Amino acid sequence: MTAVGWLPADAEELFGPDATAEESYGVLTVDVPPDSWIPALEAARDRLGCTFFDWLSAVDEPGTGFRVTAHVAALAPVRRLLLRTTVPHEAPALPSAVRVYAGAAWHERETHEMFGVDFTGHPALDPLLLPDGFEGHPLRKDFVLAARVAKAWPGAKEPGESEHGGPKRRQMLPPGVPDPNEWGPLKGQLPPAPARP
Repeated sequence: MTAVGWLPADAEELFGPDATAEESYGVLTVDVPPDSWIPALEAARDRLGCTFFDWLSAVDEPGTGFRVTAHVAALAPVRRLLLRTTVPHEAPALPSAVRVYAGAAWHERETHEMFGVDFTGHPALDPLLLPDGFEGHPLRKDFVLAARVAKAWPGAKEPGESEHGGPKRRQMLPPGVPDPNEWGPLKGQLPPAPARP
């Protein structure tokens, strides 16, 4: 294999066996197996100079698992790297990246809360965004959204629809439309339309 993008060597040499790399739209993306997650992050920081941690999140890929992605960058010259791995739905767990990039702490908390991915070794995976007592992980594809309860409106929708027989809305002709009782084939056959105010 050959080096991709700005990588100085082959992806497997830099990030371990089974690592693959591709470049698209100026962004280099490296996929690694879950057991190479921390060594790959360390290689990005130490060997490639990607000292800036930007973000970490996940995507629920049905039938595949949770694709966890970290975006890191080297600042001089600017080079961006997306490092990805996939953990299975049955056991969504990865080692925490906090000891490699301290800024990953909040991102791992959010990813844990929204997707249910456990980051082993994280100092405190406390809830970050959801209210106390919230059950489930709302960004998972299998999360059932709270259905809006169909409930009848307590009042009348239109005047005169209520049971107590209030006044009905007057039927009015649009401006410029002649009264069909005064003009046309039904002239004189219909009850008179209410007068405009």
